[in-house]
Amino acid sequence: MLFSLLRGGATFTSVVIHILASLLVIFVTMPFHEFAHAFAATKLGDRTARWQGRLTLNPLAHIDYIGAMGIILFGFGWAKPVPVNPGAFENPKKGMALTALAGPVMNVILGFVGSVFGYMFLSVYLKNGAALLAYIVMFFRAFSSLNIGLAVFNLIPIPPLDGWKVLGAFLPARTYWKIMSYERYISFALIVLICMGVLDAPLYAMRNLLTAVVEFLPRLIFGFGIG
Repeated sequence: MLFSLLRGGATFTSVVIHILASLLVIFVTMPFHEFAHAFAATKLGDRTARWQGRLTLNPLAHIDYIGAMGIILFGFGWAKPVPVNPGAFENPKKGMALTALAGPVMNVILGFVGSVFGYMFLSVYLKNGAALLAYIVMFFRAFSSLNIGLAVFNLIPIPPLDGWKVLGAFLPARTYWKIMSYERYISFALIVLICMGVLDAPLYAMRNLLTAVVEFLPRLIFGFGIG
């Protein structure tokens, strides 16, 4: 996303706000995302994440530095995967799907929270016009957008992303593991496609759609309508 901002002639202030929001995502949102995976897995019967110290909000336990740079540069990235043992679930496919889904759901929740604060400060800004409030609005909107972008990105149904694990609940085991044997190559191809911007259009379209859904209630609450 930073590349997009720079290509679009963004101001210095907007770039700084984007970087600050990205850092908040890396050190706050991503730990919440991974904690959600670990928490769901633990509740469903798999204690692997707890034993390996991943049932925590400590960002140092979760940060993947390449994925973190992806957040800053492209608006899409990842953290260290939470270890999961499907055999510990009563229903392995269902357990994996619910555990995988927990992370993106957490991102949507955080995107909603960011949207609420963004529209709240926007309503105050429109009444008194304080410049500081405008920067706060930009910050929360960037934070919300990054979270929603992460939810969309992680729901792509290809390995190693969460969407693939959700899809795996509906695939025959043979097909699932056959595709998983190529996970390393698929992951590399995904990174190349992101760096080339090939996925920008579909990901942004999906993010805009989900953003409209997430912002629906905050817009109504603070009197901005649904248009």
